[in-house]
Amino acid sequence: MNLPSFLWLWKIAAWSMGLSLLAYLMLATTGFWMFKARTLQHPPSLPMFHRGLGGMRSLHYTIGISMVSLVLLLLAIGIIGTLGHFGSLGQSSHLIAGLVVVVLVLLSAFSANQISPERPWMRNLHVSINIILFIGFVWVSLTGWSVVQKYLP
Repeated sequence: MNLPSFLWLWKIAAWSMGLSLLAYLMLATTGFWMFKARTLQHPPSLPMFHRGLGGMRSLHYTIGISMVSLVLLLLAIGIIGTLGHFGSLGQSSHLIAGLVVVVLVLLSAFSANQISPERPWMRNLHVSINIILFIGFVWVSLTGWSVVQKYLP
């Protein structure tokens, strides 16, 4: 394809990836806080979350929805940019790493919505998926760096 420079697309991707990683860290922090609040006799109280666990849970869900959106945006940018630049997909292992991360993020979101008193095991599944997601983010970041080097003049 004879298309204009995709530099602006890669800038959006870089910001999206950075924000996805920030969202992941914030989700880990709020998730740990909710775990501590659930297991302690007197849960910690933060002034900004005066409603207790409910306020933190809402924040956790909001950040999670944001991360899902950012990862789907990254998928779209990756497909459009790669097709536009190379004319086909599969130029590196970054495609596989990216698809694994997308699947893990979607599984994490699905499992989060299934957590309930009737299905307490879903919480363990959700946490396990997110631990694996950390490895996925490392993998996609490392392979992404090599992809970025192909596009830079």
